[in-house]
Amino acid sequence: MILAIVGIHHQADSCTGITLKSADGANIVARSVEWASGESPSDYIIVPRGHVEHSALPDGTHNGMKFTSFYGYVGLASEDYVIEGLNEVGLSAGLFYFPKFGSYPKYNPKENDITLSDTQFVAWVLGNFETVEDVMSALSTINVTATDPRAETLHWRVADKYGRQIVIEYINGIPMVHENNLGVLTNAPAYDWHITNLKNYINLHSGNAEAHEFGDIYVSPLGHGSGLLGLPGDMTPPSRFIRAAFFQTSAPMLDTADKTVEQAFHIMMALTIPVGIQFTKSQQVPNIPLATQWTSVTDMTNNKLYYTTMYNPTIRWFDLNTIDFSNIKYQQHPLDNEKSWPKIVAPID
Repeated sequence: MILAIVGIHHQADSCTGITLKSADGANIVARSVEWASGESPSDYIIVPRGHVEHSALPDGTHNGMKFTSFYGYVGLASEDYVIEGLNEVGLSAGLFYFPKFGSYPKYNPKENDITLSDTQFVAWVLGNFETVEDVMSALSTINVTATDPRAETLHWRVADKYGRQIVIEYINGIPMVHENNLGVLTNAPAYDWHITNLKNYINLHSGNAEAHEFGDIYVSPLGHGSGLLGLPGDMTPPSRFIRAAFFQTSAPMLDTADKTVEQAFHIMMALTIPVGIQFTKSQQVPNIPLATQWTSVTDMTNNKLYYTTMYNPTIRWFDLNTIDFSNIKYQQHPLDNEKSWPKIVAPID
C-alpha cells in the first residue's frame, strides 16, 4: 500500500488545469495528468451512495477517518485513489502535485477519527458536498496527512456547477483557500505566487504586435500571434501556468457546452508534454506514447465527465444523469482496455 501511495504522488508530477464557460451557461474545467517515468495504473471508478471508506494512516493501517458517500460520483483514479472526479450534484474535485512548498498538520494518533489521507481528500469531497462553500465549511473538521514520509504534498482544485472555484493548499499545517477566479492551476509554488508571476507577462497579448521603426529600419511581425512573443515554452509549473492562462483567456466563448468541451480538449492538446524532454541523453527513455497520461474535461452544469488517454485520443465520457447511484455497485475498470497507440493503417489513394 505504501508503494501505491508514493506512486500516486509521483504520477501527478505535472498537472495543468484550465476553466471555460459556454455562452449557454455551462461551467467546464479541464486538466491533464503527466508522469514521464513510465505507464501509471489509470482506472475509472463509479462510486454509489452509501459507499464507506476508512482513511489510510502513516502507520500503514486504514484506521483513520471513516466517511460514507452521501452522493454518488465518477472518478479517474490510480489504483484506489481518485485524482479527478465529478459527483451527481455537479461538484468537481481534483488533486495536483504540490512539492516542496506545502506542509500538512503534524499527525496525531489520538485524532485518527478525524485524520484523512491526502490521497483520499478528493473522494471525501465528492462523496459529501454539493458546493464549494460546503467544502470550505468542512475543512476545519478534518486533519489531512500524508500516509508516507517520502511523499510530497498535494493541493486541490474544487469547482461547482454554480461557477465558483477554489484552490486548497496546506502551508505550515494550515489550510489556505484561494478563490481561483482565473481558473488555472498547475503545481508549485503556491497559487498566489503564480498569480503574482502573471505580472511579469503583462506585455503579452493575443493577436499581432505592432510594427516599429528602428532608426531607418521598419520592422514588422514575421507571422501571426506575435503578440505572444516571450511566452515561456518550458514545462516547469510556472511556465505552464502562464501558457494555460493565455490560451484559456484568449479562447473565444462558444455557443454550447459540447462545443466548449471540444475546445477544452484542443487547448489541453497545446499543453501536452511529449516523452523525452524530461531525460538527459544518458538516461533511458520509457516506451510510452506521451508523458501526458490522460486528460479530462468536466461539464459540471450538465453532469458529464470526458477523458482521453495517451493510448487513445478518442473522447469518451460518462453521463452521470444516466447512472442510478442508489442501486449501482462500486466498480473499477481500466481507462484503456487496449494499450496501443492507433496504428497507421493505409495511405490515401
